[in-house]
Amino acid sequence: MSEVVTRLTTEAEARGPRDYPAAPILAVSLAVFRAGKVLLATRTRAPFTGAFSLPGGGVETGETLTEAALRELREEVAVEARIVAFNRHVESIERDEAGAIRRHFVIASFVGEWIAGAGTPGPEAGEVLWTEPAALNLLHCTPQTADVVASAAAILAARSASHAHDR
Repeated sequence: MSEVVTRLTTEAEARGPRDYPAAPILAVSLAVFRAGKVLLATRTRAPFTGAFSLPGGGVETGETLTEAALRELREEVAVEARIVAFNRHVESIERDEAGAIRRHFVIASFVGEWIAGAGTPGPEAGEVLWTEPAALNLLHCTPQTADVVASAAAILAARSASHAHDR
């Protein structure tokens, strides 16, 4: 009996607070650009521990999506930015060996322009770097990161072209 209890306790401890959710978890991410480079950081928690990703995280009750994106950016990498556009939503669904939904996130991704901060590691962000979007294929990134950055860069380029035309 104690062997079964120990195994169940160990499995429960291995589960994070967001594992096997009753409903999808709402999250945000922010593709911040500075001089043509995008900000990435390695994840220090599951899922995708060690992979480069955009800063982001869960939306807290009472927060708007943009407030959550800017808060997560400050908390994770100590960078300030301004949001210039909504990019796209990203869905991340992970099943366990039995087919049950282990994790389910719906992520609202935004495009931002850098204001301040070099980017520093923290509890949720390991290595922090600014990189050319074209170099993402050389890095170990979370699924969909390259596509999200490409669409964010296109939005920013179109916005810049539109502003240049208005002048």
